[in-house]
Amino acid sequence: MRYIVQARLKHHKEQALKQAIRKRTLGKGSIAGGEYVRNMKQARLLDNGTATWIEICFCDPPLDEERPYWEEYFHLLAIEDAVDRQHCKHETGKKPWSCVSCNCTAKQEKAMESLGKSFYESLPHTDDPKS
Repeated sequence: MRYIVQARLKHHKEQALKQAIRKRTLGKGSIAGGEYVRNMKQARLLDNGTATWIEICFCDPPLDEERPYWEEYFHLLAIEDAVDRQHCKHETGKKPWSCVSCNCTAKQEKAMESLGKSFYESLPHTDDPKS
């Protein structure tokens, strides 16, 4: 299932998050693997200071496995269905795990490009050239 996540970056976590994205250690140890980095590269920073992104998750409750990784950096404000569950092939049982290869996320992320600005690009540059 796909979810729209809205979150606020925790105070003084900007540099640590940017380094974790650059070094690809964000979410290390999670079953979701590189999905965290991809989420942050696609995330949008809205005018109200919140970040929003679309996340694929098969947990019940949503983001159950991912939550500790995200909460290291963010205050999670909202996690909402990004698509109607009646139209999701995974949720209807028509094609289990179909969210992994479905083009819904790409379409939704393309639509989100008009919102705010790139969250990742808005993070401050780090002084460490190796990060």
